[in-house]
Amino acid sequence: AWHPLESMHLPHSILHLINDGLMAIFFFLVGMEIKRELVVGELSSVKRALLPIAAAAGGMVMPAIIFLLFNKGTFFQNGWGIPTATDIAFSLGVASMLGKRFPNSLKIFLTALAIIDDLGAILVIAFFYGDAVKLGWLLAAGGIVLVLYWLNKKRYRFGLIQLFLGFLLWYAVFNSGIHATIAGVVFAFMVPAHELTNWEHKLHNPVNFLILPLFALANTAIVLNASVLGEVWTSTLGLGVMAGLVLGKPLGIFFACRTLVRNKVADLPKGINWYQLFGAGIVAGIGFTMSIFITGLAYSDLQYQDISKIAILFAALISIVAGVVWFRAIKTLQA
Repeated sequence: AWHPLESMHLPHSILHLINDGLMAIFFFLVGMEIKRELVVGELSSVKRALLPIAAAAGGMVMPAIIFLLFNKGTFFQNGWGIPTATDIAFSLGVASMLGKRFPNSLKIFLTALAIIDDLGAILVIAFFYGDAVKLGWLLAAGGIVLVLYWLNKKRYRFGLIQLFLGFLLWYAVFNSGIHATIAGVVFAFMVPAHELTNWEHKLHNPVNFLILPLFALANTAIVLNASVLGEVWTSTLGLGVMAGLVLGKPLGIFFACRTLVRNKVADLPKGINWYQLFGAGIVAGIGFTMSIFITGLAYSDLQYQDISKIAILFAALISIVAGVVWFRAIKTLQA
């Protein structure tokens, strides 16, 4: 059947529109958060950025290794990217829920870690989960970025012209074979530093209260039957995802930080001890948004997708409960 949107090379199903279109706006917001951290935040100096960068790298590599230990050589091995993600909103939500038990400097560390983790997930999506790259479209995208850069240099106010160019950039990336949401991140880096807070403020509510709930509804529409639920606990796919997130995240984050601090390359943030840092690693095992997003790219088989998604939800629940229990326990130990 002929489809007008398809003939215009646009997303042509509701799920595609949400995952390739609306989620680009979510990635635009994430990209602005990354840029702000690089300009003025935790990542603005090499010394301060080293620990969260190492933590994020450890927190991506270890879960991928654990997943592959379960699934190397099987149909499932393409899903190694699923447990490498940390969900900023959910993990920080749990951190806030823990109140004084989760010190502010640890919250800043977790934010920086989750932001770098997002950047890592974006690179994983771009390099490992895209289609064959079409050079013409990629060059067009590059041309649009140059125009945006020139407008910045000329100090044109960031407004409708840039937003239109942003849409063209998304369209070019969408057709290039790289995942369309990457355009959101690239576009975010073209926002002038002094405008970041303003645009983050504008997008915060629509993204958190409209786009993410729509994404969650569209992508976790899981048919819950006994066989799928059973496979979450018995298949190497379900176990690999859960072990990767629940065990891989805290272990990878902890050992990466421990190595840097022991070798005097970086320092632990003030007022944080190793118990608390391990606890932040447990909370980082909530992979929700990004993990579900990568699932849709890793598997076309709906049953594989369902098993992965339920495993991600279970891992998030286990990480939340384990995080709360851990912080209560260490508070008692230190009291």
